[in-house]
Amino acid sequence: VQLQASGGGLVQPGGSLRLSCAASGFTFSNYGMYWVRQAPGKELERLSSITGSGRNTYYADSVRGRFTISRDNAKNTLYLQMNSLKVEDTAVYYCAKAGSSWSMDYWGKGTQVTVSS
Repeated sequence: VQLQASGGGLVQPGGSLRLSCAASGFTFSNYGMYWVRQAPGKELERLSSITGSGRNTYYADSVRGRFTISRDNAKNTLYLQMNSLKVEDTAVYYCAKAGSSWSMDYWGKGTQVTVSS
């Protein structure tokens, strides 16, 4: 299993970014996926998840209404559209594969998102 997140960068408050996660080594459409983040000195935070079909999604309160998770199973790619970014969204963002009982069993290399003026 390989997961590679990309699309991070430096953005001003109120701005937008779109993260991508390229997946390989497993049948992508068969598995739910997560976006999680970790800010310096803080615990890992689960932001969003999506079922294999893409029909069902979940969002943490901290990002609901601002972030949108999606997937393209034909391209084996997971996305996170992030709008109305805040300084507190600054973190390393990771994608993760969901295993049994929606545990996270594989992680990718993260991508840094910095929100600053």
